[in-house]
Amino acid sequence: MATKNVPSITNDGNLSRYLQDIRKFPMLEPNEEYMLAKSWREHEDTEAAHRLVTSHLRLVGKIAMGYRGYGLPVAEIISEGNVGLMQAVKRFDPERGFRLATYAMWWIRASIQEFILRSWSLVKMGTTASQKKLFFNLRKVKGQIQAFEEGDLLPDHVTEIATRLGVSEADVVSMNQRLGGDTSLNAPRSQEAEGEWQDWLADDTESQESVLAESEEMASRRGMLELAMDKLNDREKRIFMARRLEEDPSTLEELSQEFNVSRERIRQIEVRAFEKVQKAVKREAQKQTAGNA
Repeated sequence: MATKNVPSITNDGNLSRYLQDIRKFPMLEPNEEYMLAKSWREHEDTEAAHRLVTSHLRLVGKIAMGYRGYGLPVAEIISEGNVGLMQAVKRFDPERGFRLATYAMWWIRASIQEFILRSWSLVKMGTTASQKKLFFNLRKVKGQIQAFEEGDLLPDHVTEIATRLGVSEADVVSMNQRLGGDTSLNAPRSQEAEGEWQDWLADDTESQESVLAESEEMASRRGMLELAMDKLNDREKRIFMARRLEEDPSTLEELSQEFNVSRERIRQIEVRAFEKVQKAVKREAQKQTAGNA
């Protein structure tokens, strides 16, 4: 999907100007967004797609800023996030009942995280779900528990981080060392030796086929989640998303005030919504498996 006249960012030097430029695009009202999305989905109206994309560039910038701590150029992170945004606009169905920003956040984060994981492949970070969770949440949890010490973490901090993220203490120690002791791959090997460190590193990145397969699997999971959420009513959907899908989940108290019910009632609705989604995802997965058999 091509878009026209979208501000571009070529390097971190013009980041401030880029962030100013994208603020010129107005935010969309819900009904306006709905009509534009229908126009793109039903008629492939590129002007409608352009407006949907540009009105959400600020969202990409906000999310991208949260990934500045990985030693990668912010310009590249934003560019990858924009790719995710365009994929979200391309696939967005306004009839499902939620705003584009909510849907696009999944695609933007996924695109950025895949880019970071590819860029960090040389540290052999690992590809299991728990290792990825640790990779992207270690800095945040360290900040929450005020673990600001240089070098190795204190034993108590290691234990707390491992408990919070559901990983082993050994994984926490190993990941902290990798994230804290990074050396530029463009640095000279020594004063005597010629060349840079990157010249002596083997390319251990996954093949394009593997990367594509992983991307398709993520898209399939997102699709199953979207279909499953259609089984929820508006209140269940709001509570499920606020408690299970947002980066900073809402508290039971916040939602109890929003819906004017008790915290226990919110908890019950959350559990019921989760069970509905879980069953729907399982049915859809079984259906896809049977179809591929």
